[in-house]
Amino acid sequence: MGRIHHVAGRLPPWPPGAIVSGAMICSAKGCRATATWSLRWNNPRLHSPERRKTWLACDQHRDYLRDFLSARGFLRELEPLPPEDQTQP
Repeated sequence: MGRIHHVAGRLPPWPPGAIVSGAMICSAKGCRATATWSLRWNNPRLHSPERRKTWLACDQHRDYLRDFLSARGFLRELEPLPPEDQTQP
C-alpha cells in the first residue's frame, strides 16, 4: 500500500465505515471490503474519556488503521466484529 500524506494533526477523510448492501464496509479510504474489525478510539483533546468513535476495518487494513490511531495516542480498543455484526439483515 502506498504511503498517504496527511496534514499534521488532522485525521484523513475516511468515513467511519458504512453499511452497503447489508455488509459493514471497511473505513479505509477506497476500500469496499467487508469489515471484520472494530477500532474504537477517541481524541483526548476533543472527547471525554468515555466517548468512543468507531472505525471499521477489513483484515487487510486492520494494522494500518491501528497503527495510524496508535501513533496519535487515540486507539482505545481493537476487537473482532462478531460474524452476526459483519452483515445486517
